[in-house]
Amino acid sequence: RGAGVSHLVYVSIVGVDHVPLGYYQTKRAVERLVEESGLGWTVLRATQFHDLVAGLLGKLARPPVMLLPAGVRDQPVEVAEVAGRLAGLAAGAPAGRVPDMGGPEVRGVESLARAYLRATGRHRPVLNVPLAGRVYRGYREGGHLAPDRAVGRRTFEEYLTGRFGGTGLPD
Repeated sequence: RGAGVSHLVYVSIVGVDHVPLGYYQTKRAVERLVEESGLGWTVLRATQFHDLVAGLLGKLARPPVMLLPAGVRDQPVEVAEVAGRLAGLAAGAPAGRVPDMGGPEVRGVESLARAYLRATGRHRPVLNVPLAGRVYRGYREGGHLAPDRAVGRRTFEEYLTGRFGGTGLPD
């Protein structure tokens, strides 16, 4: 307030209240601070960015066998689309918690991994490994997804084409 700020816009993550991951818990705690700040505020929760998903898949593709968490789906969204939504929200009046923003498709991690491998020209066997624990249960249950808010337009394959030049589509 002392700096003349009257509207605070914060980007958070879909699932911060459903997946007990430490980073998610921190994002939720920051949401609460924003809500209690006394400023006008807007919070937008988005699904995982294409860049993050591709980066994680790149790390998982380093060993000779690509090990993936069994039963997990994701809904990657284009960071520029989220940025555009945030800019529009910042230009408007404080709106509180606005509807979540998800990518256009909910897909299994294996499907995303195979698209990544095709786009990057890598060849790896893919093995789905069941993982235990509350965090992976939250992911398996889709706590980080927003299928009813699939408003992003750029697909993961379109992102991969732009980043790597390969289509990520089957031959």
